[in-house]
Amino acid sequence: MDRRKFVSALGLGLGAAALAGCGQDEKPAASDNNAAGEKKAEALKWDLVTTWPKNYPGLGTGANRFAERVNAMSGGRLTVKVHGAGELVPATEVFDAVRSGSAQMGHSTPYYWKGKHPAMPFFTTIPFGLTAWEMNGWLNFGGGQELWEELYEPFNLQPLACGNSGTQMAGWFNKEINSVDDLKGLKIRMPGLAGEVIKRLGAIPVQMPGGEVFTSLQTGALDAADWVGPYNDLAFGLYKVVKYYYYPGWQEPGSALEVIINKDAWNSLPQDLQHIVRSAAEAENQHILDEFTARNADALKQLVNEHGVQLRRLPDDVLMALKDTSDQVIEEVIAGDELSRRIYESIVAFRDASMPYQEVAEQALLNSRTLVLKDA
Repeated sequence: MDRRKFVSALGLGLGAAALAGCGQDEKPAASDNNAAGEKKAEALKWDLVTTWPKNYPGLGTGANRFAERVNAMSGGRLTVKVHGAGELVPATEVFDAVRSGSAQMGHSTPYYWKGKHPAMPFFTTIPFGLTAWEMNGWLNFGGGQELWEELYEPFNLQPLACGNSGTQMAGWFNKEINSVDDLKGLKIRMPGLAGEVIKRLGAIPVQMPGGEVFTSLQTGALDAADWVGPYNDLAFGLYKVVKYYYYPGWQEPGSALEVIINKDAWNSLPQDLQHIVRSAAEAENQHILDEFTARNADALKQLVNEHGVQLRRLPDDVLMALKDTSDQVIEEVIAGDELSRRIYESIVAFRDASMPYQEVAEQALLNSRTLVLKDA
């Protein structure tokens, strides 16, 4: 017999037997207990802490939508409350708060936790690495998710992709960058591996939450800053204090966001709620990327046309120096750690396998579109 028919028949048979056992004149007793005699599970209430300012466009609102998806799909069985940076814990303490269980969930990006393990930044992005679409492909079909879970297991965390800002900008500078020498002495907010790269080239990397970037540029505590891209940079008003806006975003070609979940809390969820959380993260992962794709285009136009921002491309020799230095930095990171090497080699293998297709697909189309539409 077909397995599905067997299960169906078995279910019907058991159901009939149960009804027969009640007798024609008997009705099952009304009870708040389920068939196993256990009380109906109470609704769970979880806290989600973030590294973003409350309701910040794209990032903070993405965390909000994720929580709303979970709340709705679970029918209220799992209610997630979102807390912006500083409400329950500071932005820099999200990882530890979720790890310890003081909050069940967090929304952030892995390169903020590079002090926990040298491979953490690899799951946000690496210089000259994967685009957003390639990152999603690697995580879902290239072994990336399994490596991510292996990395986070000792920290009692379950990671899930939950957003991507796409290709970012190289950043805001208070002067033109015409050569590598122009980077020397610049105090620049740049997290992740890229911070170490520019340090090797003479700049002074500064780590700080996004909410402090504007004031730091305004007061001169920073000379330059990599935040995200036009959409978020416009929201922070960075154009009011700095006018040179550089591309391409060599340091963040496709920056992934994460939902991290305390593993004890995760394991306590019934399977259907785990599926709901995964589905909500997957949906929001795509939604955030779609939003950044749309909003960045409008924001860049505003920055240039309405606010007088001067768009600049990094010179080729600067990009080559950044690439060579990036390779040196990463080789040092992975030299003494087997897991870091496996993760990095997996990313590079996926990128290198993807490039021939991208050259005749996305890249070729974009080049041809520029050619035929430039005078339209």
